[in-house]
Amino acid sequence: MLNWFKRRDQPAEDEPAGVAGEAPEGPGPALERPREDDPTLEDAAGSASLDASLERTRSGFFGRVKRLFGAGSEIDDEFFDELEALLIQGDVGLATAEKLLANLRRQLAAQHITTAEEARLAFQDELAAFLEDDRRQLLLDRPLSLVLVIGVNGAGKTTSIAKLAKYLSGSGHRVLLAAGDTFRAAAIEQLQVWGSRVGVPVVSHQFGSDPGAVVFDALDAAEARKADVVIADTAGRLHTKFNLMEELKKISRVAARRLEGAPHEVLLVLDATTGQNAIAQAKQFDKTAGITGIVLTKLDSTAKGGVVFAIREELGLPIKFVGTGEGLDDLAPFDPDEFAAALFR
Repeated sequence: MLNWFKRRDQPAEDEPAGVAGEAPEGPGPALERPREDDPTLEDAAGSASLDASLERTRSGFFGRVKRLFGAGSEIDDEFFDELEALLIQGDVGLATAEKLLANLRRQLAAQHITTAEEARLAFQDELAAFLEDDRRQLLLDRPLSLVLVIGVNGAGKTTSIAKLAKYLSGSGHRVLLAAGDTFRAAAIEQLQVWGSRVGVPVVSHQFGSDPGAVVFDALDAAEARKADVVIADTAGRLHTKFNLMEELKKISRVAARRLEGAPHEVLLVLDATTGQNAIAQAKQFDKTAGITGIVLTKLDSTAKGGVVFAIREELGLPIKFVGTGEGLDDLAPFDPDEFAAALFR
């Protein structure tokens, strides 16, 4: 199994990961303790695999692609025209579809492939190679790393933060969350509840507070508690897009003054069901925040799924994680080989 992130030394044995200590002396942020007795904190049952999460995509868009490669199909110009149409319908996008098919044509010619089954296997290999990116690992090799999570409201940002916190905590990291979306009181409360569910502390300020100050204080708290990863939530909607982007710039500036190189990862959460609209969102965020990777959510809810390829081609950004269901364990490091193979099962 691949090492999906670079990690530092194991946490100190005398301070278990995810257990909040006493608040620092003097005025500071509220540090929410895990509330294990909260009756609202019920874990979602089960854990969906990537293979299971792609069931809708297989039965929809890629089901038709698979049938096109069925026994008896002739690999001719008509075949390629139909495959291109299917890819475009599946949210792959015209430019990306053309590139994939050009690569496939070259591969078939080079290997003298003529049968539909051989062509399908070649296409599966081409899809996996197309999605490969050596930047898929989270770079968490510092004594303290800041992961800034951005995206529009409704994409699954806050739940993705909780899943990522649980994933990293289970891998030996000491995680702390920062409630940086101070423009919605509900967002602060929601992150506190998720923090309780996954057993990690949450630093928060009052509704309407400066998000940069929340992140700054979260970094202070993380150092005091020997945490090695801070995951910061951010606002997904302000009165104008300009205000949203300026706020993200400010958070990054404040974080960089407090911790060298911060933020070390900027993860954009995208909803797979929005298709090509996700590309437009990503381009706007990338200009402002310098995205280092994508977290793709709701992959289990779309019958298309081709946006994965459009993201890779049009944005040039690695997909680092995919949401595979509603449970807290339903976040998987993105594996191009597994993804491509699952599409044709």
